[in-house]
Amino acid sequence: MRRHSLHPLADEDDDPMLSAVNLVDVFLIVVAALLVALTLRAEREAGSTVTVIRNAGRPDMEIVTRENGREVRLRGDGTAGAGNGVRAGVAYKLDDGSVIYVPEPAASSSPAGSTP
Repeated sequence: MRRHSLHPLADEDDDPMLSAVNLVDVFLIVVAALLVALTLRAEREAGSTVTVIRNAGRPDMEIVTRENGREVRLRGDGTAGAGNGVRAGVAYKLDDGSVIYVPEPAASSSPAGSTP
């Protein structure tokens, strides 16, 4: 006469391959989830713009901008910028640290020293 077990899965628990198959299934699901996450991250970063400033404030400062998969590097030569231009407005720094920019009226945006 056969003895009845109290556990409904007692006959299947004797096979060690069942636990190995279950582990393989779990690892396959984890790998698939990681691949999906990497793909979504790559798609999200492909359209974004990233700017990195290296050696800020030093003469050998470099600005690296990555936009739509292209990388642009701008290197300083240690000299200050110079050139001709017009006054575009005034910036005020408030006590709380915020900066307010006030643009110049269009009529007074002519270059300094020029006559109308």
